[in-house]
Amino acid sequence: MMAKADRIDIASLHTPQMRAFHLTWAAFFVCFFAWFACAPLMPVLKGEFHLTAAQIANINIAAVAITIVVRLLVGPLCDRFGPRKTYTGLLALGALPVLGISFAQSYESFLLFRLGIGAVGASFVITQYHTSVMFAPRVVGTANAAAAGWGNAGGGAAQAAMPLLLAALLMLGVDQSLGWRIAMIVPGAAMLLMAVLYWKYTQDCPEGNFDELRAAGRVPETGGKGGWGSFRAAAANYRVWMLFVTYGACFGIEIFIHNIAAQYYVDKFGLSLGAAGLAAGSFGLLALFARALGGWLSDKAAHRGDLAPRVLLLFVLMVGEGLGLYLFSHAGAAVFAVASMLAFGLFTHMACGATYALVPFIDRKALGGVAGIVGAGGNVGAVVAGFVLKGVGDVQQTLTILSVAVMVAALCAIAVRVGIGSLDGAAAPAGA
Repeated sequence: MMAKADRIDIASLHTPQMRAFHLTWAAFFVCFFAWFACAPLMPVLKGEFHLTAAQIANINIAAVAITIVVRLLVGPLCDRFGPRKTYTGLLALGALPVLGISFAQSYESFLLFRLGIGAVGASFVITQYHTSVMFAPRVVGTANAAAAGWGNAGGGAAQAAMPLLLAALLMLGVDQSLGWRIAMIVPGAAMLLMAVLYWKYTQDCPEGNFDELRAAGRVPETGGKGGWGSFRAAAANYRVWMLFVTYGACFGIEIFIHNIAAQYYVDKFGLSLGAAGLAAGSFGLLALFARALGGWLSDKAAHRGDLAPRVLLLFVLMVGEGLGLYLFSHAGAAVFAVASMLAFGLFTHMACGATYALVPFIDRKALGGVAGIVGAGGNVGAVVAGFVLKGVGDVQQTLTILSVAVMVAALCAIAVRVGIGSLDGAAAPAGA
């Protein structure tokens, strides 16, 4: 029987563990690129559809709202059908609204497709699930955080690349109204290609695919409770809900910044669309290393098998995130705004990595349910932030409120620590 990998061989594609690692972060990158491809084009789309501030707020909320439901669904689906089938299906179906948005002719149709695109954000849960079943406890935090961080960078890449792609089309003589529509075809086509690659080159776990294992009378470790049994078991664990809140306060803020940053830099500091996209993109590109750094530090902190240091690290990172966000909200010049955004972004991405470094240890037999609920927390945080902005009506004031909320939410990380020695998997051997 093939065991979970106890090391990460970045240069290798020879083992099912490393093929899953590389293809899952690549699929996640493509999904996040598609999810946030519209955000840096909002200054153009605002004029195209004559959008009001309230309508833009609705679009930003729609972009993350449906993901809550889909994230709750895909976790148990991974337990039932395996990550290979679940990811392939999400990529193929998610490509439809991404391609469809190119044909939107009104605010209402644009809002509908934007809502549909939000479903691809559930890709994160499948990525974390797949790496969790492929890697042993001594490196699972690093594997989860690296795969998620490199995938998350797709959001930053979209912020920088989509304005440049539109500019290139305009230089070729394409009308702006047609140019952004052509640009949106690129991420949709990439999702369809990735669906084929994921189906062909990955397997569910080190031993094989879930359906083949079950046919042979073997129950996959993480699918022990399967489907809704997995969800119910996870939902009954209060630590899952504590991590739900902490993830909402780090990943939720990350999503919110992706959606408003480009417009914020244009409106407040008068930057061009290209410059604003590059500034906003730098925040997302931090995920290339910062999220992995958070997971790696969590693994190092728990080298003796004690999970309490992982929890303390998460608390410290979230406090740093809140303080940095407060500084960003009070930046009076573009240079200071970018510098403070990068500082709080570093803490934000690291906190995301540290949160999911804890997820595999909460309940290994209900991993899909745990991953789904905690992942949904990130989108709940983004939706709440969107409603705060809609209610307050001012981005700077909203950011200030959110900075305080993040520091309060950090206390939930401490709550996870209570009785942590009894956590399922805390004492799991390194090769388990």
